[in-house]
Amino acid sequence: MRLFAILFGALLASACTSTGTLGMVSRSTAAAEALKSGRSFKELGPAHGKSCRFFALGLLPWGDGTVSDATSNALDKNGADALLNATVETSLYGFIPIYQLFSYTCSSVSGTAIKFEPEASAVN
Repeated sequence: MRLFAILFGALLASACTSTGTLGMVSRSTAAAEALKSGRSFKELGPAHGKSCRFFALGLLPWGDGTVSDATSNALDKNGADALLNATVETSLYGFIPIYQLFSYTCSSVSGTAIKFEPEASAVN
């Protein structure tokens, strides 16, 4: 009976998660170019952003569960230009997955927030 209850509970709710690491994430390629050129930056500390997309009955979606939205969320919180040593995680959760009554997927990004210093203007 206990085994049946465990299997039934697993059938009602299921989830999977994947995690990866990246050197840097940002909203634009300008941040990568600034880093390559040796432009100085200031560390702002740890940052975390999350974004979720929900589905009702497998047909009605709302929200934005993309990594880019989670990155924007993390950068906006700190006024940062990029995240270094970033960890990206995506998760999918389903409740009564056979009938797809409700499910959602979330992306989260964590890393060290940085802000690039203004470029020094050339002196004539």
